[in-house]
Amino acid sequence: MTYSFSAELKSTAADIERALDRFIAAGPLSGPGLPPDRLIAATRHGTLNGGKRLRPLLVRQAAGVFGVPPETTVTAGLAVEMIHCYSLIHDDLPAMDDDDLRRGQPTVHKAYDEATAILAGDALLTHAFGLLASDEAHTDPVVRIRLVAELAAGAGAGGMVGGQMRDIEGETGFLTERAIAQMQAMKTGALIRAAVRMGAILGGASDEQFGRLTTYAEAAGRAFQLADDILDVTATTEAMGKATGKDADKGKQTIVARIGVEAARRELAEVIHDALGALITFDTRADGLRETAKFFAERMN
Repeated sequence: MTYSFSAELKSTAADIERALDRFIAAGPLSGPGLPPDRLIAATRHGTLNGGKRLRPLLVRQAAGVFGVPPETTVTAGLAVEMIHCYSLIHDDLPAMDDDDLRRGQPTVHKAYDEATAILAGDALLTHAFGLLASDEAHTDPVVRIRLVAELAAGAGAGGMVGGQMRDIEGETGFLTERAIAQMQAMKTGALIRAAVRMGAILGGASDEQFGRLTTYAEAAGRAFQLADDILDVTATTEAMGKATGKDADKGKQTIVARIGVEAARRELAEVIHDALGALITFDTRADGLRETAKFFAERMN
C-alpha cells in the first residue's frame, strides 16, 4: 500500500482532536475538587478546533519505525500536544509576544482574560505529565518514567521555556548567529526533539537508532523554525492565522533577519538534507519522518 503523508497527517490530527475533546472536560481533569467551568472553557478554546498536530505526528511516525501501532501512540502524542498548546497560550500573553490571533481566532487572553489564560496553560502543563504517568501511555512503568523525563527535558528550562527566556533576552541584547541557533533549538526544536525521541522510546529503539533519530529530530526542528521565520517575513496574516511581521517589529533576532530570506532558504535546504541523511539506515517505515521534514520546509502556514 502506497504511503500517503496527507492521509497520515489528517488521521493523526483527527485522533488528537478526539482525544483532546474527551480529555479536556470536567471528569478527566478532576482532582480533589471539580475544575471550574470557565477554566475548562478557556482550556478547550486554546486546544481544540485547529492545529496540524505535528508533534503527535512525529511521536507516531518515530514509533512506527519500530512497528508500534498508531493507536497506541495517542496518549503520548496528546501529552506533547498539550505542552505545545500551553506554550502557545502563554506565548500569546501581553507579557510575552502579545498576540491577538491564534489559528485564526482570538487568543485565550483575548477571548477570556490574562489570568484565565495563565491558568489554562498551567492546567495543560500539569495534566500532560499526569497522562504520561498513566497506564494509557504504556503498560511498562519504566517506559512511562522515560517518557515523563524526556518531555520534561524538552519543555523545561534547558528546552522550550529556557529558549523563550533567551528569545526575550535577545530583544535587548545582541545575539550571534550561533546564539540565535541555540535559542531556536531550545524554544522550538526541543519539543520537536522530545516528540521524536518519545516515539523512539515507545518503539524500544537501540542506542544507535535513538542517536540517529535524535540527529533527525534536531535537524527537523531547525528546519521548522527556519521555515517559520521565513513565513513571518513572506506570508500574510490570513495565510498564517496569526499576525506576521512581528519579529521585525519587536526587534526579534532571527537567522532570516541576519542573513536574508534567500540565504535562509539555502540553509533550510541544507538542514533538510541533514535530516534525511540521518534516516538513511532506516527502511520505508521511516518514510513518514522523511515526508514530515519536507513538509516543514515547504509549508505555507
